[in-house]
Amino acid sequence: MPHRKEGAQPRVRLLSRRPEPRRGCAPRSRLRLREPAALEMELLPLWLCLGFHFLTVDWRDRSVMATAASQRGCKLVGGDTDCRGQSLASVPSSLPPHARTLILDANPLKALWNHSLQPYPLLESLSLHSCHLERIDRGAFQEQGHLRSLVLGDNCLSENYKETAAALHTLPGLQTLDLSGNSLTEDMAALMLQNLSSLRSVSLARNTIMRLDDSVFEGLERLRELDLQRNYIFEIEGGAFDGLTELRHLNLAYNNLPCIVDFGLTQLRSLNVSYNVLEWFLAAGGEAAFELETLDLSHNQLLFFPLLPQHSKLHTLLLRDNNMGFYRDLYNTSSPREMVAQFLLVDGNVTNITTVNLWEEFSSSDLADLRFLDMSQNQFQYLPDGFLRKMPSLSHLNLNQNCLMTLHIREHEPPGALTELDLSHNQLSELHLTPGLASCLGSLRLFNLSSNQLLGVPPGLFANARNITTLDMSHNQISLCPLPAASDRVGPPSCVDFRNMASLRSLSLEGCGLGALPDCPFQGTSLTSLDLSSNWGVLNGSLAPLRDVAPMLQVLSLRNMGLHSNFMALDFSGFGNLRDLDLSGNCLTTFPRFGGSLALETLDLRRNSLTALPQKAVSEQLSRGLRTIYLSQNPYDCCGVDGWGALQQGQTVADWATVTCNLSSKIIRLAELPGGVPRDCKWERLDLGLLYLVLILPSCLTLLVACTLIVLTFKKPLLQVIKSRCHWSSVY
Repeated sequence: MPHRKEGAQPRVRLLSRRPEPRRGCAPRSRLRLREPAALEMELLPLWLCLGFHFLTVDWRDRSVMATAASQRGCKLVGGDTDCRGQSLASVPSSLPPHARTLILDANPLKALWNHSLQPYPLLESLSLHSCHLERIDRGAFQEQGHLRSLVLGDNCLSENYKETAAALHTLPGLQTLDLSGNSLTEDMAALMLQNLSSLRSVSLARNTIMRLDDSVFEGLERLRELDLQRNYIFEIEGGAFDGLTELRHLNLAYNNLPCIVDFGLTQLRSLNVSYNVLEWFLAAGGEAAFELETLDLSHNQLLFFPLLPQHSKLHTLLLRDNNMGFYRDLYNTSSPREMVAQFLLVDGNVTNITTVNLWEEFSSSDLADLRFLDMSQNQFQYLPDGFLRKMPSLSHLNLNQNCLMTLHIREHEPPGALTELDLSHNQLSELHLTPGLASCLGSLRLFNLSSNQLLGVPPGLFANARNITTLDMSHNQISLCPLPAASDRVGPPSCVDFRNMASLRSLSLEGCGLGALPDCPFQGTSLTSLDLSSNWGVLNGSLAPLRDVAPMLQVLSLRNMGLHSNFMALDFSGFGNLRDLDLSGNCLTTFPRFGGSLALETLDLRRNSLTALPQKAVSEQLSRGLRTIYLSQNPYDCCGVDGWGALQQGQTVADWATVTCNLSSKIIRLAELPGGVPRDCKWERLDLGLLYLVLILPSCLTLLVACTLIVLTFKKPLLQVIKSRCHWSSVY
């Protein structure tokens, strides 16, 4: 019999149904020898068809399961399909064909083939960000006539950039293109952008572009937004952007540009050149009207205030972190020639020398619409006369971290529209106020004078600032006036008076070296936030100086003030609206007292001398309204932790993991302390009288027993000795 192969079971079933045996042995013998071989040959095509069918069904089932699995990971909302981060190796083919937006970000596609997007001819937006794309076939977008937005950021398109460029050229209606993070050079970018005249927004950020000329953006007349940040651009040839007549927003941040001269992009509305190495910014002269509204030159190496267009709509100017200063006081004003600078401009084989009068050029700049000016972190020692008068619309002025020594406050300087003024971290020793000013700082709401060298302020300065809500005078060696200061007082100011500043809501006097507060120092204010930190002895053991503002205060900071629990008047019962109290860095040994309805939400008691928590009743009172409490860095006794339960149960101790206590000269984290009172604390909790009784009683009993035994042992001899010595007579 032939060898039975695997899968031949159907053949056995067919052979099992044989016809009735005939008479005679020879014919039957011949039939049994020929029948298996004949049937095997006849059924072979059938077995092959069945095997192919099974393989086809199995492959189809696996494909359907994979497609279903991929579809399950995608989010379908209307015409938008989001398949980001699904570990897809290819574009799914069974998504809704009417999809308008397809997001495939963060999938390892590696390639986009000609057939990949054919099932979706109606796509308007396609995102392939971070898909490890190295190749895009020339015909990948052939059927995408409706595509308007294409995101290809953070891929590897520099590998086959010519193929990618050919694919992009088949998208005549594309408006937004993101090619950021693809290691493209300027030549690669120029080839990819060629003939894409419909583009309105292009991102080439985080590539390897070094130089720009007029060929890179040729033919992009409709482009309105161009992002070139985080490249290596060190040179921009003249005319590189001349063809971009519709350009409105240009981002050149984080490059290596050394200077910008003859700036003439009149159509621009915003220009960002921050984080470069600029030393000069010179706008083109003439009467041309610029549309520029926002200019960011921060974090550069500018030496002089930029020379801006004579006619512009500039409302935001950012000059933070440069090396700028005004130098007019270094020159002889009778000799204007000494106030000029000469620029040597080399363009190919042509060398031009431009002479600029620094002060006159600045005076001609149009700053009438300027509302936000940031000049912080520079080297300004003074502000020239008339500097702020040229900015009548200025509302925000930031001059912190400079070298200002004096500030003159005159009519319209600062301008009346100013609402925020930051003069912190300078060297101000005096503020000069022109006498007779009635509307000085009338619109000012935020005034920051912290970290200077002020001893006081002119008496009428705050009286005229009727709208100030936030005032920071921390880290100045000022003193508070004991009585309302006279506005006509002559001489430099020696104190500060905050009385009757009705609009004042937030005041910081941290680290001012204040002495004991005078009577009612904040009378007539609307303070809700007060910081008196780092002023030792300012309260003089009593909260009485704060009684005028106690009902209104919501935030009170009294850290590092030397407060201790001997202050009998350290009672916050009168602070009914207090929500945030900072008492850290003091010498408190017991909890402060709170009474009445408590609105407190945050309490900071770190770095004190607390050895135990308050009684259970106080802990429960705190835990009802308290949301956050800080208790670490205190010398707690592990035997005095009965009050932790209520606070810990409410999960209000923000620094619970760092709270430690002392147990038999060992520092233990409270979170690791065994449940209940430790055994080492049991003896410490006993009454001392009872403890002494327990210790003395066994000794007394032992002594009594010893005496009894001695008496009983030596009773008869002892009596005889006594009797003989005392000559007792016998009674007969």
